[in-house]
Amino acid sequence: MNTLRHRSALLAVAGAALVLSLTACQSDADTKSAPAGTSASAQAQDGKGTGTSDPAGSTDSAGSTGSSTSTGPNNSTGSKGSKGSTAAGGSAGTTGSSGEQVTASTPVCAARDVTVTAATQDGPPYTHLVLTAKNTSGHSCRLTGFPHIQFLESHKQDVPAVAKSKPASPVVLTAGAPAYALVKLSDGGVDEDNEPVSAFSVMLEGDSTVIAVTAPGSGGIAVDPAKALTGYWTPELRNGADDF
Repeated sequence: MNTLRHRSALLAVAGAALVLSLTACQSDADTKSAPAGTSASAQAQDGKGTGTSDPAGSTDSAGSTGSSTSTGPNNSTGSKGSKGSTAAGGSAGTTGSSGEQVTASTPVCAARDVTVTAATQDGPPYTHLVLTAKNTSGHSCRLTGFPHIQFLESHKQDVPAVAKSKPASPVVLTAGAPAYALVKLSDGGVDEDNEPVSAFSVMLEGDSTVIAVTAPGSGGIAVDPAKALTGYWTPELRNGADDF
């Protein structure tokens, strides 16, 4: 009887130990499987491997913003390009030798717009004279080309012009402003074929109106038609370009 009880007690203890062992194994298995689930959850929260873009995507976004303000091939922005097109239009016109802007609305000086006078230069002998064209019109005008001069009735050809005296920019005369042209009369030699001239005619470029100019001096001037030359109209007489 005692042996039976003892055996039953042993079986009960062994069963309890088996239950504890199984419980411990199951608990250990649950503990080991838990980190895997935690790691997967953390990975999903980080956004990696789930199709969510990483911070490098913001760089691409900034790059697209930069392209909206990128400059053109000439390193100029669009607004500068528009300014260039305005300049190409030339609405401001060109600047004349007097510093005034020349536009299509600036009229060419006509004979009625100027007063032309003559004075001797240097001498004696007086080999050159200076023509002065003063703008008396009350408005600005362009004085183009050179004076078309005829000294003698026996020589109907215009006095030849000297190309090197041509100014680089248009001559614009404001109201009351003068322009000048140097004119060669002769070489100053006593053996030249000179003729006396007390008055002569001048015409402006583009105007057929004859302007009568009185020669300077009480006795007039001596002109050799074969040696006579004229310079272009300029705002001032220039050394070198007007020496002929």
